Amino acid sequence: MALANSTRGLPNGGGGGGSGGSSSSSAEPPLFPDILELNVGGQVYVTRRCTVVAVPDSLLWRMFTQQQPQELARDSKGRFFLDRDGFLFRYILDYLRDLQLVLPDYFPERSRLQREAEYFELPELVRRLGAPQQPGPGPPPPQPRRGVPKEGSLGDELLSLGYAEHEQQQQQQQPEGASAGVPSPTLEPASRSPSGGAAGPLLTPSQSLDGSRRSGYITIGYRGSYTIGRDAQADAKFRRVARITVCGKTSLAKEVFGDTLNESRDPDRPPERYTSRYYLKFNFLEQAFDKLSESGFHMVACSSTGTCAFASADQSEDKIWTSYTEYVFCRE
Repeated sequence: MALANSTRGLPNGGGGGGSGGSSSSSAEPPLFPDILELNVGGQVYVTRRCTVVAVPDSLLWRMFTQQQPQELARDSKGRFFLDRDGFLFRYILDYLRDLQLVLPDYFPERSRLQREAEYFELPELVRRLGAPQQPGPGPPPPQPRRGVPKEGSLGDELLSLGYAEHEQQQQQQQPEGASAGVPSPTLEPASRSPSGGAAGPLLTPSQSLDGSRRSGYITIGYRGSYTIGRDAQADAKFRRVARITVCGKTSLAKEVFGDTLNESRDPDRPPERYTSRYYLKFNFLEQAFDKLSESGFHMVACSSTGTCAFASADQSEDKIWTSYTEYVFCRE
């Protein structure tokens, strides 16, 4: 009876009919493919088995050397499933490839990555992440340039340039005895003329008068669809919002949405750059509105486009309405 159970436990159904064959089969390692497909928190990774078992006695090493393939959780497409942070797992996998820790600049998830390393039982990686960081030069200050930058917008360059010209002019016109370094309280836009005059200072989207928080814009959008019956009085069948996208400056988006922001499609974006590839980990618009309101933002614009089509070519089925809506929020 024990021999039959041992034979059925093998991935290929076992072989051999005697006790000697059973003993030799049980001594063989689990039959995993050389190329593994992993689904980590919804993010799909394809790697070699020798990579994930690079650190002996780690969680991944035990999974893919000490267990049978049928004992591990899989998703609907047969990929091995791990219920962990899919974005941070890319750094775990990079470490397993050559046992070196290389993180991008402006990496704010160091403590969360250390927690993931503890879960996967990688003590050396935990030690390196917990070591004191060497002070770096920090992000470079923005420098005004004439012309349109490769990324961002022309507005930031002109705002910074107008503010700098105004400060220089104010210092030249400041009467003797006045205290130096006091900013002007005016907020009128600086109008530059061929003579170089300016009406007042301008604030960049990341500045505020008291320096407590940054001003700027954030746009959130979603694509939704619902079914309308042929009878105009029939109730519409709404479908769940698939994804809420976030567009704006990286630092503002992280400040407002925090851990609920999914950065997997644009993970290494510096804080002062703009992105349109973030999306939220939840699907409730009201929750996004609440977070924006708590951070001092208010809605300034909204737009929506949509299409309507029959579900079948003979127009005998219900109509499906698909729309894309954007909401623009501002904090001054």
